[in-house]
Amino acid sequence: MTQTGPKLTTTRGVVGWALYDWANSPFTTLVVTFVFSVYFSLGIVGDEIRGTQLWGNAVSISALIIAVLAPILGAISDAGGPRKPWLLGFTALCVVGSALLWGAGPEERFIAWALIWFVIANVGFEFGVVFNNAMLPDLVPQARLGRWSGWAWGLGYIGGLAAIVVALVAFVQADQPLFGLDKDLQEHVRIVGPLAALWLAVFAIPLFLWTPDRPRTGTPLARQISGGLRSLSTTLGHLRSQSNIVQFLIARMLYTDGLITIFAMGGLFAAGTFGMEIEQVLIFGIVLNLTAGLGAAGFGWIDDWIGPKRTLLISVAGLLITASGAVLAPTTTWFWVFGSALGVFVGPAQAASRSMMARLAPAAHRTEFFGIYALTGKATAFMGPALVASITVATNSQRWGLSITLVFFLVGGVLLLGVREDVATPTP
Repeated sequence: MTQTGPKLTTTRGVVGWALYDWANSPFTTLVVTFVFSVYFSLGIVGDEIRGTQLWGNAVSISALIIAVLAPILGAISDAGGPRKPWLLGFTALCVVGSALLWGAGPEERFIAWALIWFVIANVGFEFGVVFNNAMLPDLVPQARLGRWSGWAWGLGYIGGLAAIVVALVAFVQADQPLFGLDKDLQEHVRIVGPLAALWLAVFAIPLFLWTPDRPRTGTPLARQISGGLRSLSTTLGHLRSQSNIVQFLIARMLYTDGLITIFAMGGLFAAGTFGMEIEQVLIFGIVLNLTAGLGAAGFGWIDDWIGPKRTLLISVAGLLITASGAVLAPTTTWFWVFGSALGVFVGPAQAASRSMMARLAPAAHRTEFFGIYALTGKATAFMGPALVASITVATNSQRWGLSITLVFFLVGGVLLLGVREDVATPTP
């Protein structure tokens, strides 16, 4: 079965695709990393060590769900044709889950509510990323994959930055938050869930209106499922003989584990180790998103110039150096220095990984391969937060807990050295 999408679509179509990164990034910045996670730990649980453990476990559970289901749903999508219906469904799941975080009041009895809806929202977010990623190679020529992937990531970080500014000015630091929100009930902080939901719902609209999708195959749903599963089985069988792409996926799995762990635990680390208040964590998030956006956009050109592999090697080396500095920082000032510099390499590592996969994946099975890509990004992603949680509790030190990210970056970078970017994966 050969499925290809509309090549070289209009600029408006590609911009609509890129705006999805702008739309979904506030969920990462406001909920996962900088605000709600800190509020959960300090405001709901009331103990940064136990809060880190519970939040890490929730991230791990959602990662495990994604790891199991992403390749299967990707294969079924490839058999059916269009990706937008899947993207719409998972976007709606993230919107609903994020909005319902509003109900998590500052008491321990809301722990379960917060964790359940966070897991649901995070699953919706991550599956949305899978289907959005798979659309890119159908929209732009290969020679421009790097820059569009980088520009979209950069746009995403700027979107996260804008959302943080809105949250900070209108709610978190405002003497009188908008809509008369009650600070005693932490409503000015809990509002970030509905804010992320509204942002995603509104700014995802251009993709669904402007960006073309693949045509329907006309295959009944039952046959889509059976055909998708057979195709996935065939692809996994072929992967055994595709050592190059397997090595890339394993390398990417490891350094992505490091990134996921930093995103999930970075705000908790800043609050617990350096005593930063939510307002300070938000300002740090603004700086980090600014440097990450600049890095992603700038390295997009470099990706198309020197190739995604070299771009990735530079990025992973930069992550290892700056993360080491942030984890070992003796003062808050040094944490700011290294943490801000880390952002420069975060965006390129993600964007160049996407463009590398887009180059290696066969056109007829692209969503399926991006499902496997998501699998390798999540298969062990539960380990990072879980290890941070366990080590933090065992040592009573967030520094020791977060230091596991350094191992992920180091081993992932070493494995990446042996990957060839000019070896295309044949169609199964």
